[in-house]
Amino acid sequence: MRRSREHKVLSGVCGGLGRCFDLDPVVFRVVLGVLGVTGGLGLIVYGLAWLLVPLEGEEENEARRMLSGRVEGPALTALLCALVGCGLFLSMLNNSGAMAFSLALAIAVVGAAYWSQHHRHADGEEDAPATQKTVEAPPETKAPPTPGTPSWWRDPLVKDGMTGPAAAGTGYLWGPDDALGADPAHGHGRYGGHGPFDGLYEPKTAAARPPFPVARPAPQPAGRALGGWVFLLALAAFALGTGLTWHDRPVGTSLEIGLACALGVFGLGIATSALYGRTGGGTVFAAMLTGVLLTGAAALPESVTADWTRKTWRPANAAEVRDHYAVGSGVGVLDLSGVAWPKDKVIGTSAGAGAGQLKVVVPPDVTARLDVKVGLGDIQLPGEQRDDIDISPGQRKRITLPPPAGHASRGTLEIRLEVGIGQVEVTRATP
Repeated sequence: MRRSREHKVLSGVCGGLGRCFDLDPVVFRVVLGVLGVTGGLGLIVYGLAWLLVPLEGEEENEARRMLSGRVEGPALTALLCALVGCGLFLSMLNNSGAMAFSLALAIAVVGAAYWSQHHRHADGEEDAPATQKTVEAPPETKAPPTPGTPSWWRDPLVKDGMTGPAAAGTGYLWGPDDALGADPAHGHGRYGGHGPFDGLYEPKTAAARPPFPVARPAPQPAGRALGGWVFLLALAAFALGTGLTWHDRPVGTSLEIGLACALGVFGLGIATSALYGRTGGGTVFAAMLTGVLLTGAAALPESVTADWTRKTWRPANAAEVRDHYAVGSGVGVLDLSGVAWPKDKVIGTSAGAGAGQLKVVVPPDVTARLDVKVGLGDIQLPGEQRDDIDISPGQRKRITLPPPAGHASRGTLEIRLEVGIGQVEVTRATP
């Protein structure tokens, strides 16, 4: 599997897939484009393939170049493509229809590619004669590799203006040296020092070696550093996007908008630095951290609001009991102890809170059927110790609470309680 040099529009991924699976590259272009628009899965696959699959005629992929310190435009573009795809994919997790369509389309194209490749291999085995044998040709002699272009990992490593372990190093934070003029007597440089190309550019003789270290000018970094400006612009974009929607939308949606704006600024900054400047590893780390925070913001319940309030509901009779009580963020108290309960009547209601605490007081002479659900938090029921707090995700309890001993049940209360993040506390009023 190699990316194609001839049949490519952007990086040759679809051309390489078409040649590997014996299909028209247009099929993969259309499918990846549709998957990228409907849920970001196509961008993730394309970006990862761009990073991991080598180009035709090469053995080193973009990810290996990035890890060795030679980070250039194609690797940054592939990383940006994968990050944008992850953001779109996380924002579409709640859309089950889009996810189902993307999954079905991905399974269909994988099945078609497997069938095409298997069919081609089967036809090739039938047409080949039984006595035909494959003879591998000996490896061809290759010329020495050419130096790579300057990258934003190439920072000057100098100490007091003298050469030494720092000044005579590679110039990368890690990785090989691309400088042709390095001193071969000290074992540095692409073809100098210790290797089969000793003395290719300078004669390796005792007379040519300096008797003491010689001061040399430090290599100049390529381009202007843009990491600080990119971070400040991303921070301003986050503050602007979050501030404009903080009071009009739920907390999760507001944070998603701000983080998406910041992620877009990071992506544009990385892409710009590949052409006109330099960015450090901190910018890439900040972009990845922003993507993780965007994932957390997408998981917040939509009922969580920015205003922390406290609400108390005390219906006086059964007719005043509403179907639903809700509080966005804060403390909600539903006190049903003062309700004059009709004999043998079933009353149903529900209460919810986005983030905070939800308290329910049940009358003493009523049978309570509870359906309690907490996204992340704790559930406190009558008879449990107040300091017995068990915080865990996805808690749900269905329980029936009979009246205390010696009290007959006058009726039944059916109540559904739901809290996104926080605590549900159910108590029974004293007789």
